[in-house]
Amino acid sequence: MTHNIENLSRSESEQWQYLRFSTDHKVIGVQYMLMTFFFFLVGGLLAMLIRAELITPASNLVDRPLYNSLFTMHGTIMIFLWIIPFNAGLANYLVPLMIGARDMAFPLLNAISFWMLPPAGLLLLSSFLLPNGPAKAGWWSYPPVSLQFPPGQFINGEFIWIISLLIIGISSIMGAVNFVTTIFWMRAPGMTFFRMPVFVWSALSAQLLQLVNLPALTGAFILLLFDLSFGTQFFKPLSEGDPIIYQHLFWFYSHPAVYIMALPAFGIFAEVLPAFARNPLFGYRSLAIASLGIAFVSIFVWAHHMFTSATPGWIRMTFMVTSMLVAVPTGVKTFGWVATIWKGKLHLETPMLFAMGGAAMFIFGGVTGVMLATVPFDIHVNNTYFIVGHFHYIVFNTITMAIFAAIYFWFPKITGRMYAEGWGKLHFWLTFIGANLTFFPMHPLGLQGMLRRVSSYSPEYQGWNIIASLGAFLLGVSTLPFIANIVGSWLYGIKAANNPWHASGLEWTTSSPPPRDNFEEIPIVNRPPYDYGNPRYSVIEPDDK
Repeated sequence: MTHNIENLSRSESEQWQYLRFSTDHKVIGVQYMLMTFFFFLVGGLLAMLIRAELITPASNLVDRPLYNSLFTMHGTIMIFLWIIPFNAGLANYLVPLMIGARDMAFPLLNAISFWMLPPAGLLLLSSFLLPNGPAKAGWWSYPPVSLQFPPGQFINGEFIWIISLLIIGISSIMGAVNFVTTIFWMRAPGMTFFRMPVFVWSALSAQLLQLVNLPALTGAFILLLFDLSFGTQFFKPLSEGDPIIYQHLFWFYSHPAVYIMALPAFGIFAEVLPAFARNPLFGYRSLAIASLGIAFVSIFVWAHHMFTSATPGWIRMTFMVTSMLVAVPTGVKTFGWVATIWKGKLHLETPMLFAMGGAAMFIFGGVTGVMLATVPFDIHVNNTYFIVGHFHYIVFNTITMAIFAAIYFWFPKITGRMYAEGWGKLHFWLTFIGANLTFFPMHPLGLQGMLRRVSSYSPEYQGWNIIASLGAFLLGVSTLPFIANIVGSWLYGIKAANNPWHASGLEWTTSSPPPRDNFEEIPIVNRPPYDYGNPRYSVIEPDDK
């Protein structure tokens, strides 16, 4: 009787632990993922409103100021409150397990980094309640457009937007310090850098970018806030300010931000593809080094976004070369993925479907990215829907697909339960079809000259827009089986084995879910990762001291 009461008490405690303050990296990781998925749903709802407006050429659903707010808030939420913090949450959960550590280097700082985000996100959403609504200047918030508020109106949508992103940015910097310290100093005995999984390399590369580049964006936002609210003249062109400086500061972070989002996705592909192909990861060292190569080169490509911003010719040529150079390490990764599944015994479970689908669509998005790196083509399609289509093939069709692959792959480890495979595959096909129907039509629209950020357009573009909007609604529907599957499986799913996928990572050697301190004894690592199909190989040996 006492034993049953203890089990019931423990079950109730586990049920509510994600609503409490905790310094356990696993709890914090799940808190990140749950919170960011809420904002994913909010951002997706805004996207569906945008696509509903664009079904017809006339602007007849929402007024134009509200439309500008919709795409501003959609972009801001999806980047700063969905992809970047979800990746941080996933890395929070996995990195200590993957490197044989008991927790992050600074557990309290880790918890504080997370708990800064919910108030910042809710503050951002609260701007919808202001008389003039939320910010309307796009997720990039270029001045002088972002400075157009009535004099004396101190609290406005742009002010709320800046304050929210400053809080999110400080949280990300604190998290980056924690990740880099943990990976450098908390690895288990024998866990050399070239025994770390590629996901850890990807997380390290992304967090190094956060440390190097994010302070520039934080500084830009502080200067913009002073111009907006305190009468300074940093970016006001009519008062001898220079808005181009803001563009340099903004893109110095926000182009590498694409790789801050993409690198963890590449790491997910490197974990999922070998597990379901039953092949070792091809070119492990090359893929690990390529992560650092992508991070390094991406620091020098920010003016790629400013080819039409009165940049001199030598800057255009220089940044065209550096933008194209990023294709080299990303190409190394792509070839590594293809070689990994080549002649493998493919097991097409849901994680593998999402990983293969995301990797395939990344190839298309990468090709259009190289096209946009060339100055003549970039100028031709500047400010058109071609850029929107390319960007979403990266951030949704690649990165969000990778996120879904990760959720399904590590769901048994996190919850101790198996998801429903049939519902998972339904989710994949709805997402894959909906994503391509939504974002592929944007490329011909852009080539034909349809401008982005408009709520009305020429009737000649309506056909492609109808297809894109129907695809967006299908994407909205696709989340329903996902939510039902995850919630139902977490509560009532079949109990999972410790390693249901027969994967090789260190995290799979623990129980599902892992204990509070991850390992009964700190393991000694004596093998490189990604040994599949050969029982003679083992990632760890128990510490026999």
